[in-house]
Amino acid sequence: MSGVAVDTRERWTSTDSWLFWSFGLGMLLENYIFSLAPVATGWVKVPKVLDQLMLSWAPIWLIIGIIIFGPIADRFGRKSTFYLTMALYAVGGIILIFAHTYVWILIALALLLLASGGEMNTIMVASHEMMPRLHRSKTMMMELNFINLGAFLLGILAVISSAWNSSETFQKSTVGVALIIVLFVLFLARTRTPESIRWLMRQGRREQAEAEAIRYYGEEQGRIRLEPVQKRIEQPSDSMLKKRVSLGLRFYVTLTTAFAGSAGFGLMTYTLAPNFFPKLTSTIILIAGATGFFSGFFGLFGDRWSRKKLLLTGYLGTFIITVLIYFTLGAWSKSLALFIILLVILNVFVNIGYLTEDALKGEVWPTHRRGTYTAIVRFVSIGLYIPTIYISYAISLKGNMVMNIIIWAIGLTGALLWVARGIETGKGVSIEEASLE
Repeated sequence: MSGVAVDTRERWTSTDSWLFWSFGLGMLLENYIFSLAPVATGWVKVPKVLDQLMLSWAPIWLIIGIIIFGPIADRFGRKSTFYLTMALYAVGGIILIFAHTYVWILIALALLLLASGGEMNTIMVASHEMMPRLHRSKTMMMELNFINLGAFLLGILAVISSAWNSSETFQKSTVGVALIIVLFVLFLARTRTPESIRWLMRQGRREQAEAEAIRYYGEEQGRIRLEPVQKRIEQPSDSMLKKRVSLGLRFYVTLTTAFAGSAGFGLMTYTLAPNFFPKLTSTIILIAGATGFFSGFFGLFGDRWSRKKLLLTGYLGTFIITVLIYFTLGAWSKSLALFIILLVILNVFVNIGYLTEDALKGEVWPTHRRGTYTAIVRFVSIGLYIPTIYISYAISLKGNMVMNIIIWAIGLTGALLWVARGIETGKGVSIEEASLE
């Protein structure tokens, strides 16, 4: 392993615990809000003319939030951005609870999705910068697994709702209570956590960085956290290494893998299941969510395993299983057991690729542009996903499967390129090495 040696004096502190739980809950809330959008629009009658718009309402406002708050996080800091997103959550949540017309529901959802986009983007940036080096990868992956936890919980709620035929009032109350609880915990956590020390140091605000480090980590640990950042500023990484892994290469890999992860993940769960097993759709969503969540615990080994190999494993496995699904349509469409087996295997590989790709796209950028570059990747990749929503509605089931194969093939090109020409960002590598600073 090249670069700065691992400092075994760096210990996990209560501040790191607050950071982990606040980041994890922030991820869960993002998925909750994104998945809530189609449910909430069903609470009131939406004009027919808006049917097409509703398909992309959630991703449109999500990417607007991403592209707005990415640069804000770089300009004004990670912690300040979190307070802005929490304020938007609060306003949007209050409007949603009391909304009785489609206009107000759409306004509330827009605000909540803006906050979600900015929140998740900033978490992906801040976690890499703030977590201890020995735990950086595993904490990032386990925070991302809170998204899977959100999907798992939503699957449970979907099964309960379909069984109980729950009312609009019950669903609104659930949304309101969830938002209040999570926002309270987030606020509590973020008053007990610092601004990113790395961001402060790169901004030239050394005195403030030292004050933040000592205030939140104590005198000894604070000094230890500051040392590697200062060393890297004084002794930058080799310029040839920077040239070898260009920004262009990093953008191609993160864009292709992120696009595939956004556009390809839901084929069996949301497209094929409702067509072949319509009475079991809620149960299948639950199984997919549970598979994602429980398989996500591989992230505990994120600091030991190669990020490059995990990325390739996820995308190659997903591509192969997607091709297999296409050629075995006649078999699994008549056998629920075979469908479930393929569903579970597919979602395991999807999850490996997804958690690895999401960890990668926030760590390979320089600190002063990490928020902006991560936002660009997420904006473009999710933006490209939006047309696939409309295409999938316009083509046949076989056409959807072919499109999915193509999407995962695009992601696989990025994974293969990173294995061939990228750098190792797992195995306990520091964020300075991963970002080539």
